[in-house]
Amino acid sequence: MTERIVKGIVASEGIAIGKVYKFEKVNLQVPTHTIVDDDIVSEIDKFKESIDSYIGYLNLKIETNLSQSEIFMAHIGMLEDPFLIETTENKIKDEKMNAAMALKATADEIISMMESLEDPYLKERAADYKDIKTQLLHRILGIEVPDLSNMTERAIIVAEDLSPSDTSTMNVDLVEGIVTDLGGKTAHTSIIAQTLGIPALVGLGSISNKLNNGQDIIVDTDKSILIIDPSDETKSCYLKKAELMKEEKARLEKYMFQEAITTDGKDIEVFCNIGNLSDLELGISQGAEGVGLFRTEFLYMESTSFPDEQSQYEVYKSAAEMLKGKPLTIRTLDIGGDKGLPYFEFPNEDNPFLGWRALRICFDMPEVFKTQLRAILRASAHGKVLILLPMVISVDEIKEAKKYIEECKAELKSENIAFDEKIEVGIMIETPASVIVAEDLIKYVDFFSIGTNDLTQYMLAADRGNQKVSNLYNSYNPVVLRSIKRVIQASHDAGKWTGMCGGFASDTKATKLLLGLGLDEFSAVAGNIAKIKDVIRKNSIEESKKYADHILSLESTSEIEEYIEKYS
Repeated sequence: MTERIVKGIVASEGIAIGKVYKFEKVNLQVPTHTIVDDDIVSEIDKFKESIDSYIGYLNLKIETNLSQSEIFMAHIGMLEDPFLIETTENKIKDEKMNAAMALKATADEIISMMESLEDPYLKERAADYKDIKTQLLHRILGIEVPDLSNMTERAIIVAEDLSPSDTSTMNVDLVEGIVTDLGGKTAHTSIIAQTLGIPALVGLGSISNKLNNGQDIIVDTDKSILIIDPSDETKSCYLKKAELMKEEKARLEKYMFQEAITTDGKDIEVFCNIGNLSDLELGISQGAEGVGLFRTEFLYMESTSFPDEQSQYEVYKSAAEMLKGKPLTIRTLDIGGDKGLPYFEFPNEDNPFLGWRALRICFDMPEVFKTQLRAILRASAHGKVLILLPMVISVDEIKEAKKYIEECKAELKSENIAFDEKIEVGIMIETPASVIVAEDLIKYVDFFSIGTNDLTQYMLAADRGNQKVSNLYNSYNPVVLRSIKRVIQASHDAGKWTGMCGGFASDTKATKLLLGLGLDEFSAVAGNIAKIKDVIRKNSIEESKKYADHILSLESTSEIEEYIEKYS
């Protein structure tokens, strides 16, 4: 057989050498017939029984599979979602759909909405709804759900995708690696693979259709490649490489909970980004010293209406308590642009990313904004909570937002409700405007947090979701790097600090560069925290600054990437 190589997306680092174990799902055929009035009650009962059955299954799994218990609890919450239940029942009653058809139509609406989002983290949450749809359909149709419990020998799992239900049935001791057609860095498969330390490549197109059970393959996440039918020479080479990576991983794990202090004594904070409490649990387990970005949009997207103060407070309070006094940076609602809500109709806009989003919506809907601010302030009584304002472009916006914060503080005081009166307020730096007037903005806030995903997009006028200009979207572009330097310098000149919560902070090849640019706090994906800390501990501020200064003098992205590849 001729050796072949296929590129993929790294979901969890490592090398896996083994044979293919194909995991294939049943192609469910959903009946499309309508029903008569006499069948409405029995079809609704069938739908409700499927939900009760799946919730019962999940409750059992919560007790026996602690590594995924938060995900299972999140699924139970989705199954109890009134939108899912009422919409499905209405389709049965009003449109005379059979139970399976009605459920599929409702779930597909939710999945379509989630998949239309550009934010990769939020977009990949559609996989949870796909899992729920599949599980309920199997139960409604009376078809046994396939699982991974039949795997009896060590192998690399190859599948179209893996859902929480799938991974809950696999024997971790037998899994050498994971390869999937679908998924991204923040998909469920990726999170579980990172948690369990299993090498994984995702997003390989239709690779599951091209491989056979028992076929030899190698997963190499260092090069982001899958090697099919490797030669004996290649296998031998990778066996040695795997042993070295295993030793390196063990070394990083040994120090993942130690502080990130440079060789010349500067303490750098390394935090994680989260969207829910499950993410926080993972981050803490990987050595995160706090949260640099809590994306609160997910709380709103999982609800059937704007969440009330108490429900938000409970989540923020739990997160603050889990961190035991370490920082919890909560970004206020950042909807609009690519982030819609199932219960709120946004106006059609020619260019939503430059339109009604984030703070602009909050100022037009002050009750929604104040409800969240009150919940965040109340949670600040239970830990070190910081407020982060998104999409700021002017001093006037900061003043307006702080006016609402002060109003909420006054209300809580009058109600004798505890909160941190000295709570820090910062802003996201993610637009050209905020970079240009950074010296003015920093006078009114306690810190900056650079959102490199939007900053790169706006600085380079390159839509990060548009494949035709994806070659232009690059955070190593000199324009982006010089913007980052300018923002950090403005905060330091004012005696304040700057963190970074965008994807660039998770790029371990950029760690030394960002350290040299003066970044004070890295907020990254959980799986890269140990490596980021390791890079920081191996370098001094002085040598990193020289390294960064040289990179800033380069004129093109390609020159910068070549230099980093050579000297990092």
